[in-house]
This record gives sequence, structure tokens and C-alpha cells, in this order.
Amino acid sequence: MSLRKASHAGSWYNESSSQLGKELGGYLEKATPDTAYSSARAIISPHAAFTYCGATGAYGFKCIDPSTVKTVFVLGPSHHKYLTGCALSKCKRYATPFYNLEIDTQIISTLHKSGMFEDFELDDDEAEHSLEMQLPFIAKIMEGHKDNFKIVPVVVGSTDPDQEREYGALFAPYLADTSVVFVISSDFCHWGSRFRYCYGVNDSAPIWQTITNLDKSGMDIIESKDPGAFEEYLSKYKNTICGRHPIGILLNMVSSYQSNNADKKCSIKFLDYSQSSQVTKRSDSSVSYASAALIIQ
Repeated sequence: MSLRKASHAGSWYNESSSQLGKELGGYLEKATPDTAYSSARAIISPHAAFTYCGATGAYGFKCIDPSTVKTVFVLGPSHHKYLTGCALSKCKRYATPFYNLEIDTQIISTLHKSGMFEDFELDDDEAEHSLEMQLPFIAKIMEGHKDNFKIVPVVVGSTDPDQEREYGALFAPYLADTSVVFVISSDFCHWGSRFRYCYGVNDSAPIWQTITNLDKSGMDIIESKDPGAFEEYLSKYKNTICGRHPIGILLNMVSSYQSNNADKKCSIKFLDYSQSSQVTKRSDSSVSYASAALIIQ
């Protein structure tokens, strides 16, 4: 299995490299840069169709310095295949409309030796959109350095807090490498009957504002870098953040890294937030999108 096709091209995003390049280039150009968060070591990025979330996703990718990057880890939730832990692709390359992204098979082999990963079969790989929707942005920002980097795709299942601490500790040494960047794939609140989540429907405030407040509360906790507080937030509100497990691994990764690097300061900041629509009644639905960056000083 050498190549994973761009299975969502033509439906979730433009399969024409020229048109997709113009679209993503436009999003990146409009994304207001935050110079304090340039040279990000990790970002949180949404994974819906670009017409919904591309403008928000661009904020995170705008913070990556492509000239320094040699390895891009992409951690995304599994939407179709039930996993209790994490899985690794069996492919050697991932296709995008721009060019193929090479997978770092050496790192994949090293991770497998930990005994903490299973194989992700090709059919499941190509069905999963959470990783694929990050790839065109990665290819776009890295196009001037396309022969100088590789990716490490990791599919994250329904991990529990103990597992997230274990995976966080496993990935933390890679965070110490300044040529490595992590892309954490996650949308935020999925609200509506079709998602079986209608939190705040009886609040006096407009529903979309209640959703915003709920997401912002979670984003504040993520910025605090406290994995335990994030676990408590999810337990209390059940917010349907589909990438909550990859985010949990990120927070534990930061915690593990800082415990071994007391002289370093890690900071996470959310840069943009949007919703697919502004919900005003119970029959409506929406998905929230957020973009964040992590720096180490």
C-alpha cells in the first residue's frame, strides 16, 4: 500500500490544484498574523469542508514557519473505525491535488515498536476525513520546501485519560525537536438534534451565543494547558468536540514536555473561531470551528 488517494477531493474541497491554490492562498492572505505565535510548534485546526472552515483554519497554518519544518505529525479523530487507542497508516504517501506528501516510515516504525499502535487499513484510511482535510493546507504552506519534509499521520480513537497521558509522554520528545510541528485536527461543538446534542436550548440567550460561550469556556481551559481541567469540562458539559482525544493527547504532551524542560515556557492561544451557522431554534444545527497555536519559548 504505497499511496492513499485524495478521496475527499472534488466533494469536500476543490480537486483542481490551481483553483484550490487560489482558495487556500486567499484564506491565508486574509488571516491576520499573530507575530507572537509565529513559528508555532503545534496548531489546532478544523477539518470540515473548506467553504465552512477554511478561513478559520488558515489562522493556525499562518503561524507555521515552513523553512524550519522537517516533520509534520497530524493527529485526527477516527469518525468511522472504532479504535480504543491510536493507529498508523500503512501507506508511504498521501496524495493531495498539489503533490504527494511523503510519510516518515522510520518514525512510523519507531512508534509501532512501542506496542501502543495498530495498523490503519487503507479502506478506513481513505474514508477518514479528519487527517485528509489538513493535507492541502500543509502542502500549500510547504510548497517551497516540498522535498524537505515528511508527515506522520496518527488516527486517534476513543482514548481514556490514562492512555492520553501515555501517548502524550510518548510524543513529548518529538515536541523538543524544533524541526517538528504537530497539527491537531478537531472541530468544536456539533449542535442540533442530528448530533444528539442540544445544550442550552432553553437558555434566555440566543442558542448560537450559548454555543459560543460553551466553546470559549473549553478553549480557555485548553489555553491553560491543564489536561485534568479539560477532562472535567468534557465530563460536565459533554461538548461534542470531535477531536477531544487528540487535544487531550496534545495537553498531556505539553505537560510531559514541561515536566522535563522546566526552563521552557509553552503557550497556547486561540486565534479564530467561527460557526457554520447561527442557531436560533431547536430545529437548526451548526458545527463550530476554532484555530489555535502553541509556541515554546
